[in-house]
Amino acid sequence: MKTQAPTVMVVDDDAGVRNAMRALLKSVGLESALFASAQEFLTTYQPAQPGCLLLDIRMPGMSGLELQQHLNLRGAVIPVIFMTGHGDIPMAVEAMQHGAFDFLQKPFRDQDLLDRIQRAIARDEELRKSLGEHSRIKAHLDSLTPREREVLDLMTQGKQNKVIGQDLGVSPRTIEIHRARVMEKMGAHSVAELVRMMLDLQHISSGSR
Repeated sequence: MKTQAPTVMVVDDDAGVRNAMRALLKSVGLESALFASAQEFLTTYQPAQPGCLLLDIRMPGMSGLELQQHLNLRGAVIPVIFMTGHGDIPMAVEAMQHGAFDFLQKPFRDQDLLDRIQRAIARDEELRKSLGEHSRIKAHLDSLTPREREVLDLMTQGKQNKVIGQDLGVSPRTIEIHRARVMEKMGAHSVAELVRMMLDLQHISSGSR
């Protein structure tokens, strides 16, 4: 499946700002999508689209902060960069507390904006890889039988076959067979790798970023 190119989504009610952003982004080879309102953005937004969101904090109708809250409720991981006017710093701080990636106070230098956009796109790529890894590990975990899951839990506690067999009331040879199946199904080459997988799964599931 072809990977989608990152797109910078610009939401601003000022047409002049939108057009200037498109020209700037095009000059450095970045794709852009422009929206005149938060509502317009929400009707077309696809969570699978990589990139970042460049968002005006004050807009008629739904504000940038309200849009951010909508995206949070949807579980959207796209990094948000807020563009703020003079006097909007308290709002920008609130946005950061709710998970915004960064904010820039108008007027700002083009290079400052581009630097932040590149960092946001890199963060988005990292997040998507982490979530993809999470899905892969979870699918492998779900493929285990209840007994294989018990063996996995005891393996990741550092227990040897003999001890696992005693804990589960079966022979060490039976544990060897279960152990081999666990390694194969999880796609792991060592117990250390299994432990890392389980820790990654717990880390992402707990909502840590």
